[in-house]
Amino acid sequence: MLMVAFMASCEKEQNSHALSDPTTIETLAARKPVPTTFTGVKLGTAGNFVILSKTGITSVYKSRIIGDIGTSPITGAAMVLKCDEVTGNVFSVDAAGPACKTTSATMLTSAIGDMQTAYTDAAGRVNPKFTNLGAGTIGGRTLKPGLYKWTSPVSIPANITIAGGPDDVWIFQVAGTLNMSSAVRVTLSGGAQAKNIFWQVAGAVNLGTTSHFEGNILGQTGINLKTGATINGRLLAQTAATLQMNTVKLPQ
Repeated sequence: MLMVAFMASCEKEQNSHALSDPTTIETLAARKPVPTTFTGVKLGTAGNFVILSKTGITSVYKSRIIGDIGTSPITGAAMVLKCDEVTGNVFSVDAAGPACKTTSATMLTSAIGDMQTAYTDAAGRVNPKFTNLGAGTIGGRTLKPGLYKWTSPVSIPANITIAGGPDDVWIFQVAGTLNMSSAVRVTLSGGAQAKNIFWQVAGAVNLGTTSHFEGNILGQTGINLKTGATINGRLLAQTAATLQMNTVKLPQ
């Protein structure tokens, strides 16, 4: 009994010394998982749309748009496309626009407000994990989860891969234009999901002929898809969205 009590006392004393040792405390802290507060951008009611624009949506026939589209505050006449190009609802602020439209000015005003709030949120994120990666030329790269920031235009002249898990988030802040070359592809790997990818772009977005893109584009200027380009994501434009025989699909 005396031996057991003595050993317990020694063990207690050793633990006490270990916890009072700053080196040990730092080691234990280093091993403790650090929680993350990096979350995706909340799109609000704007997330119900695959294309949402303040100044118009035009399409060179025949595009394939899978999801709801809408414009506000501009009149529905600024949606220059045919009803058979859209698998979803076409929302207008007035009686103008395609024959298949639904008039819902109040809902569109709310969605446009949420779109602008989402843009401000994405643009306002701080402490980027990557700054001015590739001096703005990111072709051939694999992009891991996190916040990216460029103070210049960004070009994608060659294929890129966005790699991560299904719950990971990517936010790309682009101070200038975003230009993707013809026939270039964005590919997802590891379970990464387009709905968790956000491209906040201050300048125009131009997706080249037959290119393929992934993610939600929050554009302060025009979003332009060249002939045959495709996107699994959203076009949320504070000006206009222009299509030329494209496929635009709402991400799941």
